[in-house]
Amino acid sequence: MQAQATQIIHAYKQAPWRVQRQYVGAFLLAVIGTAMIAALYLQVTARSAAAGREIQEMRFNITTIQRGNADLETQLANLTSSTEMKRRALEMGYRPVKPGELDYVAVPGYVAPEPAILRAAEDVVQYSQSLPSAYTQSLVEWFDDRIKTGGY
Repeated sequence: MQAQATQIIHAYKQAPWRVQRQYVGAFLLAVIGTAMIAALYLQVTARSAAAGREIQEMRFNITTIQRGNADLETQLANLTSSTEMKRRALEMGYRPVKPGELDYVAVPGYVAPEPAILRAAEDVVQYSQSLPSAYTQSLVEWFDDRIKTGGY
């Protein structure tokens, strides 16, 4: 056993490049591991930034649609207002009812519906900034492009 240990020590003393190879291999493994973690971090960050931007755009679209709906409801309210309805009825040849020409019928249990309350649209400011094309690549894709183009 002692002789075998002595042979191994003697072999390492004769070939110091083996120890250097181990140190270089451990260093390269650490660099590659760090690069992979950095690439994963950058990819997750880029995806979350893109998702955040999509959410902003969708909120802006929701606000725009809500404002359009509010405008349409306002137009409907104007068209069904009493003055507008009276004006259109007179244009179509109708006349106001004279006393004695109208009979009212009471319906037991009838409750008139309450008017709908319009909800105010939320104000969301749209930002026209978009991500530069450089931020749409992952680190691995960037390295691949650099290798293909020779570093330029």
